[in-house]
Amino acid sequence: MANQPKVNPYEVYRTSPEPLSPMQAPPGTIARDYAPEPPPPPVTLALLERGRERFDIYCAVCHGPTGYGDGMVVQRGFPAPPSYHIDRLRKAPIQHFYDVITNGYGVMFSYAQRVAPADRWAIIAYIRALQAAEEVEVSPRSATGSPGRSADSAAGPASSTAGRAADPSMTSARARAAATGGSDAETAPTVLTLTAAERAALK
Repeated sequence: MANQPKVNPYEVYRTSPEPLSPMQAPPGTIARDYAPEPPPPPVTLALLERGRERFDIYCAVCHGPTGYGDGMVVQRGFPAPPSYHIDRLRKAPIQHFYDVITNGYGVMFSYAQRVAPADRWAIIAYIRALQAAEEVEVSPRSATGSPGRSADSAAGPASSTAGRAADPSMTSARARAAATGGSDAETAPTVLTLTAAERAALK
């Protein structure tokens, strides 16, 4: 087969004075393992729970349990990823996060072989919930009932960030309540309110 008659790319064919360009696949040709990407699903409590589970497995080790880029490997010297709460990532479209999970970005490698497409959307929904949870206001009853939270607020941003890292379950609960309008029975002690714009941001 190595010696059979054939035309190589860019070779000048005997009937043409110009080099031949590489062969192009016919229009409509798709790869054997190609599968169309699923569209973003509607945000539900089940989707957020799945997203939180996948996030804790694959993402929290670098991005931290609350998305501030303070995961365990970062604390041990790995380059810190950007916080999900900066303006650039708050304004980024959801497709950006999907593409980063699929293809990698910077020192982050691709998770295409580790995270299924449907789970990527679940993780993105949870990221949006984490972002929204930082913007909602906690009722006075909830703030009074949590002395440690009031102390964190008074101590400034550094102490507040440390408090979030120490108690990620509170942020996760706030994230679920932010995405579902506070209807989850598990988050009843923390009364949260979402504006119309914040609800739209979760979609």
